[in-house]
Formats: sequence, structure tokens, C-alpha cells
Amino acid sequence: MLMRSMISKKLSRRVGLTSLLPLGLFTVPFAQSAWGVGPDRPVMLRDITDVEGVRDNQLVGYGLVVGLRGTGDRQQTYFTVQTLANAMTRLGVQISPAQVVVKNVAAVFITASLPPFARPGSKLDITVSSAGDAKSLEGGVLLMTSLRGPDGQVYAEAQGPLALGGYTEGSAQTMRSVNHPTVGRIPAGAIVEREAVVDLSQFHTVSFLLRNPDFTAAQSAAEAINQEFHHTVANAVDSRTVEVNVSAAGSIPVPLLIARVQALSINVHEPARVVINERTGTIVMGGSVTLSPVSVLHGSLSIQVDTYHSVSQALPDATAGKTVDVTNSTVAVKDLPAQSIRLENGANVDDLIRGLHTIGATSHDIVSILQAIKAAGGLQADLEVI
Repeated sequence: MLMRSMISKKLSRRVGLTSLLPLGLFTVPFAQSAWGVGPDRPVMLRDITDVEGVRDNQLVGYGLVVGLRGTGDRQQTYFTVQTLANAMTRLGVQISPAQVVVKNVAAVFITASLPPFARPGSKLDITVSSAGDAKSLEGGVLLMTSLRGPDGQVYAEAQGPLALGGYTEGSAQTMRSVNHPTVGRIPAGAIVEREAVVDLSQFHTVSFLLRNPDFTAAQSAAEAINQEFHHTVANAVDSRTVEVNVSAAGSIPVPLLIARVQALSINVHEPARVVINERTGTIVMGGSVTLSPVSVLHGSLSIQVDTYHSVSQALPDATAGKTVDVTNSTVAVKDLPAQSIRLENGANVDDLIRGLHTIGATSHDIVSILQAIKAAGGLQADLEVI
């Protein structure tokens, strides 16, 4: 009898430095890129600001999804059993939680966003997520559930059949799951019962909040507003806030004032910023990213260790038969010569892409490369890792 197993271990090490681009937008989701034209671009204030006090409100609820095909919570998920027993009691059916079988039922949390100025009767999209150990919510129907705000008040009621973007099929040994079958959505699945009141007529000042704080953009916005109304009605409070005096703007309704301000355009300078997602290897580079002269060195060392375990047994007619465990190991070392490029001051995105392709760097290599350049002071931009 001969049994053979192989254990293979691979260790890799990459060393490198590189640099960044001065133009537009560079996105690297595994060696794909796109870029803009210049650092300055006109944008409407509605696209870069929010009005203070006019916002969404988060809602949450807890309920039950019924009608599942044996993929609900297990019997030991006690809170599902208790919730179902309580729901039956409210409907006039007295049962003991010990008698409830919940394989066709799942406890869920429901989340939604209540937009500003939503009135009773408006409909909301909701997201339904399993709270227990259900395998799938496919084919389920959400029972009527109250959605509450941070103040504990009920703002909407949710109910309806779920729409899933995934599924689970097969037994425990051959199960196949696609996407997330324990999360679903119900378009227009909630009806607003209480409005979140925002009385614009009581606003004495309207504050416009920049989504990306910038003193230059705030001052430009204030100047554009003052030019629109032909006198001083706005001032930049800080890098994020631009305040507009309602009374100084004239006898116009606040909604019209907001509409006139949001329709204005200003020139926005792209921030010199590089955003890295280490989990996916995605790199996004903003405009105005510059670099100092940088040399790039990129090498590769690969070590592979293969171990073979074999068990051999002597023939039956042997005089002194023994079972022997034999271990054989082989080691292969492959050290490739280092490759290098040099990017001069003011190198553009084409130089970067050609250089990185030349040395064979992957997007995950570039993550470490950019961090090394920033530490060395060669990257003239903010480096943000998410």
C-alpha cells in the first residue's frame, strides 16, 4: 500500500519604489486606468454642497420574514421563536414557544432612509437583513414592521415580498451560494406614517456645507453668491461652511433662495490625493498629484518547498515486515534579477503606466510602492489608506 501527499509552500517577496501622476484621475483595479484633463473644473454648488438641516434620517426595525422553503432560522435561535409566538398572540392565537418550529421563518432587521420633506403616504425602499442563522431569505415575505427613528418614534411601516440578488442551492456537502442570500430589498416596501418636519420658513440663515472642506472653494462659493445677489449676503465661515443671510437676500422664499444658490457654478481645484484600498488592490489618484525625481527598483524572490510523505509496507512473505514513513523534500529557489526605471520630475501618467508595465508590477505591488514613496517624501499628495 502506498499513500502519497504533497505539501507545497510558496513564499514571495517584492521590493519596489515608483511614483505618481500629475493629471486627472487614475484608477488601478488590477491594472486598469482612466484619467481626466486638468486640475480645475467648473461645478455647480448643488453637486458639492449640502444644506444644513436638510438631510436624510435613518430608520430601523425588527421583524419576521415568513414563507421560506426550509431555509429559516434553526430551532435553537430562541429570539425568533419568541418573536413568532408574540406575533401569534397579537393575532389572537395562544401558543407556547416550545411548540413553534421556525425553519420557514427568519428574524430580520429592516433599515431605510427617510428623505427630507417626506410626507405621510410616501413610499421608501427598504433593506432586509437576517438577524439569525437563516441560510436564505429567498421567496420570503416580510410581515408588517414598524420603522423607528433615533428618537424612538415610528416613522414608517414596512411589509412585502423580498427581492434577492443571490441564492443558495444544494445540500450541506454540495451547497452553492451566490452573492448574499440573507440580505434582500423591497422596492417601495415602506409607507411613511410620520414626517420629519423641516420648516424652512424659520431659517434666518442658510448654511451650505462643502462635502470636501476647502478654504479656497468656500471663498469662491461666497463670492459667487454675492455676485448673484449684487451685494454681500454670504460669507465663508470656515473651510466647510458658507452662510447666506436670508433677510439680506431680499423678500424671496427660502426654497427659491436655495435653488438660486445651488444653480451657481464655481471652479474647483482637484485635491492632490491618492486613495488606496489594500483589500482589493484599487488605487485612485486625484488631480494635481506631482512627484519628485524617483528611481524604481523592483525585484522578485520566489522560494518553493515541496514535501512528499509516503508510507510503504513490506510484502506478506517477508520475514521481518515493517511499515516505514519516508519523507522527501525538495527546495527550489528562483531569484530574478531586479528591474529598475527612473521617473523624472513632472512625469505624467503615461510614463508611470509604461514604467510599471515594464517592470511587471501588479496593483498590490503598487500599494506598497506608493507607501514607500510617500515615506521617502517623493509623493507630493495626501496618501489615504481605506
